[in-house]
Amino acid sequence: MSKTHPFIPYHPERFSESEMMHRAESFFQLMNKRRTVREFSDDPVPMELIRKLIMTASTAPSGANKQPWTFCIITNPELKQQIRLAAEKEEKRNYEERMSKRWLEDLEHLETDWQKAFLEEAPCLVAVFKRVYELEESEEKHNNYYVSESVGLATGLFIAAIHQAGLSSLTYTPSPMNFLSKLLKRPDNERPYLLIPIGYPAANAMIPDQPRISEEKVIFSYA
Repeated sequence: MSKTHPFIPYHPERFSESEMMHRAESFFQLMNKRRTVREFSDDPVPMELIRKLIMTASTAPSGANKQPWTFCIITNPELKQQIRLAAEKEEKRNYEERMSKRWLEDLEHLETDWQKAFLEEAPCLVAVFKRVYELEESEEKHNNYYVSESVGLATGLFIAAIHQAGLSSLTYTPSPMNFLSKLLKRPDNERPYLLIPIGYPAANAMIPDQPRISEEKVIFSYA
């Protein structure tokens, strides 16, 4: 079948079933050790490593291959402090006014509150933005498609890549988080999606003792 647009051959390596199972099991065991961390060491992380992890995230599929994501690396201490102050301002209102009683009850086992010290303690923050449209030089707007789904896929790959490299992370979603657009001076076509502190766990880091849900609750098979 002839193609109107450029295409290239695709021949990924094919493995035996036993090798596929071995690879799947190894990767599962690796990822099953991943945990969200809220207490970070201030040990620096290599910026070239962070950039490579972002480019791994950018291999994700996206609607019409628009790749509608922007990853902003933040290591400047003053800027991290500004982000923390802005986030805590919103979080304090969330915990005291906006969150329902049920929401607060669901958070109790995590023992979190409006104070977010990890935004300064982590050596690196990555702010993920979704681009809802592209703006041409003529200022004509071109919509992107399935933007949230696409950025979600890229973020999932990013989190996996972070863990695979030996670092820890937190998927942080302050709400609202328009302050990120202002502090980072992002263009109007971008919306903040996630803020991800990255680094090594603090020496005294603790995580909730919470099991994964069972396979029976995750998988339904229709043969």
